[in-house]
This record gives sequence, C-alpha cells and structure tokens, in this order.
Amino acid sequence: MTDNTKRLGFFTRLLDDATPAERYRLAIEQIVKAEEQGFDAAWVAQHHFNHDEGGLPSPFVFLSHVAARTSTIRLGTGIVTLPLEAPLRVAEDAVVFDLLSGGRLELGVGSGGTASSFTAFGLDSAQRGAIHGANLAVVRAALDGADVGGGNRLYPEGKSLLGRIWQATFSVEGGQRAGAAGDGLMLSRTQPRSKDNPQASLADLQQPIIDAYLAALPAGVEPRILASRTLFVADDQATAYEWADIGLQRIADKFVASGHILSGDSLEDLIKSFDTHVGAPQDVIASLAEDATLDRATDISFQVHSVDPPHALILRSLELIATEVAPALGWRNQPNTPRFAIAR
Repeated sequence: MTDNTKRLGFFTRLLDDATPAERYRLAIEQIVKAEEQGFDAAWVAQHHFNHDEGGLPSPFVFLSHVAARTSTIRLGTGIVTLPLEAPLRVAEDAVVFDLLSGGRLELGVGSGGTASSFTAFGLDSAQRGAIHGANLAVVRAALDGADVGGGNRLYPEGKSLLGRIWQATFSVEGGQRAGAAGDGLMLSRTQPRSKDNPQASLADLQQPIIDAYLAALPAGVEPRILASRTLFVADDQATAYEWADIGLQRIADKFVASGHILSGDSLEDLIKSFDTHVGAPQDVIASLAEDATLDRATDISFQVHSVDPPHALILRSLELIATEVAPALGWRNQPNTPRFAIAR
C-alpha cells in the first residue's frame, strides 16, 4: 500500500430481539443506513439453525434483496461456511448475485461453524479444514472457467470474482494460505488468548497472521486485509456502557466456553477481554487508535455484536461512526472511494 487509507465497512449479525422477518427487515434498514452514510461495504455472516448466532443460512438470498434496495455499497459474505456447502452451487450463486448486483460482491469464505451444524449436515467437524480446502479449490477452478466435469463450465463466467475472494482465519497457517492464493485476509473481531499469555493484545495475536499473509502474497498482488472490530458508539458514555454491560454479561459464559480467559467480571474487564470498543465518540476514537492491527489493515468492518443494542441505537451508532469517529481518524467520505485512515 502506498498510504494508510482504509475502506470502511459495517457487519451485521441479525441478532435483534424480533421475529425472523423483522430481523431481516431491520438488518436491511441498517445496511441502507450504512450506504447513506458513505460506508464502502456491508458484510453478513452465515449461521445455520441457531437464532442466538444470527440465523442467516442463505446469505446470497438475503444479499440479493439488499442489492435491490441499495446501489453503491459493496456486499460481502463474512463468511460462507464452505465445508457445509456444495462448492459448485456456491460458485453459481456467487456469479449470479454478482451480476445482478452490478459487480458488488465480496466473497468471504471460511471453515467455521458450530460442531452441531456439521453433525446436522452429516459431516465430521474435525475434518472441516480438509473439506474447506477441497471445496475452495472447486470454487476457484469454477470461477476461473475450468471444466468442472463432463465438459461443463460455469455460466455466467466468474473470473472477475477471483480477485474478490477473502479467507477468514485465526491462525498463522491460515494467513499463509490466504496470501499464497492471492486472496484477501479476514481477521476476527476477537480471539481467545493462550493460558501462558492471557494479557496479550489482539494485535499480538493478529500481527503474526498478517506477517505470514504478506510474506506469502505473490509479487504484484495488492494486499487485502480486513479487520473486523466490535464498535458501539452512543451520544454519551453512560448509554453506551449501559447496553454494553447487558450484552457482554449475557455472552460472557459463551466466550469463556470458547476459550476466552477473563481477568474479572466487571464491565471494564469484559470490554478488555472481548476487544470491544464502546463509548461516546471520543472514547472509541482513543480506543481504536491503540489498536495496532488497524495500521496494517486495508479494510475495517465494524459490528455492534456482542453489545447488540436496540435497532435505533445501531442506526445512531452508524451515524456517529461516519460523522465523528471515522473523520477524526482521517476517513473522508468521497464519491465512489470513501477512505478511512488511522492517524497516530
């Protein structure tokens, strides 16, 4: 990169306390709001079965509806759980959606998903890495126009999507694989710390992944590094902290079960342990400036999960990000090329 400008994204998990239809309606409204505020991209996660995880089993179907309500914002899958999918169908859905949306798809893939989801699909969760690798190879070959069997080739063709694949990973090895393939790298909003270094920062965990990614990236390929971060901005710190306390306390046991180590159970402890940026605009500006990973990211995507405030406050948070937080850090809302820069 020739400078430290970033593209600004919004990530929604469809976690409102509402019926499925209302959840989808609210998520669409949030993405429309993000576009109105000049965000570059909106991302959605695929989750099967469980409403507590943001039940969206069919991201291409949902994003197609979003595409009809928007015109400029890029629309990304963050992620498609590729081991649970028929890879040729993923390739076909991706190219059709990209065509209908005017070339706005960012295709994020990963091996994630709960173990119980793998069981439901008749698969062994322990084999997810191998299945993911094999399925991604099929998707990539199909997009590239290869004979996928019987003399058949993908139609519509999808070569332009080869430069818009993103791989999500928690590991250095995953960063190396994404780099070697020339794909984008997707970094999580939080990661568990090891028991021998529970005070490590998120940057301590993610900088080695970025190092491996950049070292493996083929010459001449522009890096694409997306850092997802939990960010909830309110007009005042008290409001932000009130909802953060509710949301983070609610999710704390699940985080611990997934490997997170808590230094305490106060709100401040939870904010630190779960890498959450929360408060009034000046609070989160200061907090984000301490996140060294963001210096090396090309894209930053903000989500309110796991705070999960009410819909109206999510819309207000998007406004505050676009009008106060991002501009203070160097972002400028410019036609077609909005920018976000981390200033030190």
